[in-house]
Amino acid sequence: MEELLGFGIGYAAIFLPALILFVIFFFDNKTKKDKYNAMIEISKNLEDPSEIKELLENFKEKQQQPIDYRRSGVITLFVGLGLFLFGMLFIDILRGVGLLVGAIGVGSIIAGYLYPNESAEITEAVEKFEKE
Repeated sequence: MEELLGFGIGYAAIFLPALILFVIFFFDNKTKKDKYNAMIEISKNLEDPSEIKELLENFKEKQQQPIDYRRSGVITLFVGLGLFLFGMLFIDILRGVGLLVGAIGVGSIIAGYLYPNESAEITEAVEKFEKE
């Protein structure tokens, strides 16, 4: 019985990530399919073409905003600080983990200043560079 259990655990460890990905893609595809079916049903009942165009605009995927490295860096820095302080009080291993996470946060903050993401910031950085 123990050998069979050990054999099954190995297969489970290998196939579990594939199973998780399958479940994610299955339900993502199902959600999109349901959304498009709902859009088709609604458009069948609409008679004005402008309403159909408005419906299509509402169903469009929203574009993602650019990543604000400064904001995420500050959050990561303070998560690292919290882990470090928790490690000082209870679990010693968390001090190192907290310092690592905090260093990643500092790196993200620096990346936010080196690579501005808003067009106004980029224009300002280019103008500053051209003056020099």
